Amino acid sequence: MTEKVAVVTGAARGIGLAIAQKFLATGYRVALLDYDAETLAQTAEALREQAMLAVECDVSNPTQVQAAIERVVAHFGRIDALVNNAGVAVFKPALETTFEDWSNVMATNLNGPFLCTQACVPVMLKSGGGSVVNIASISGVRASTLRIAYGTSKAALMHLTKQQAVEYGNAGIRVNAVAPGPVETAMAAQVHSADIRTSYRDAIPLARYGTPEEIAEAVAFLCSAAASFINGQILAVDGGFDAAGVGLPSLRDAVADPSISV
Repeated sequence: MTEKVAVVTGAARGIGLAIAQKFLATGYRVALLDYDAETLAQTAEALREQAMLAVECDVSNPTQVQAAIERVVAHFGRIDALVNNAGVAVFKPALETTFEDWSNVMATNLNGPFLCTQACVPVMLKSGGGSVVNIASISGVRASTLRIAYGTSKAALMHLTKQQAVEYGNAGIRVNAVAPGPVETAMAAQVHSADIRTSYRDAIPLARYGTPEEIAEAVAFLCSAAASFINGQILAVDGGFDAAGVGLPSLRDAVADPSISV
């Protein structure tokens, strides 16, 4: 019961799954929470890890969150790390975004991390502290079209991170956030057209999408002893997207090839 335990929400696929796999690879026991019972079961079957527990849970539902964390504690006995990764998005123009759309996004993306952290912190305190990482988004820093609910929820999550860091830090629990830029996931492959992908390539200094594994590496670092004095920070894992202004491919090409004149 002394081996560390990580709870990862939205862990059935994509970034959440990569984070769970990273924890497993580094010796953690891991609880995978997800509201998609079918995909979660398939993931659990594929992993076949004795150090893993799959729990169906809608993080926007307080009753389900409390029951899920109680099940994790009954199974593993402790919680050392929580990654609030579960998230949903609605991509609509502002005037077409309904209050129901807005409320559903806020319920998962903002209420979910609040509820899960509230449930996990008392457990962490019993074993001397821990680490929370909230998965935000570069959309919480850079406004863009069709993301009035999603972007606002992630901006609010960044501030929630700081509030939690200030209060829970006094008790030995560090809280940080990772803000991914565009990442190669199944969802991105479905919704990002060739034109969108080209535009991102032009805007990101590294000229590519990130991978779920790269996000997982950042999360693992923030939960590790190597980050023991890092608290209340927002780490952009975005290839320089937030640092850059307007993408100018011709200037970038000129840097890569000095023979090009601009």
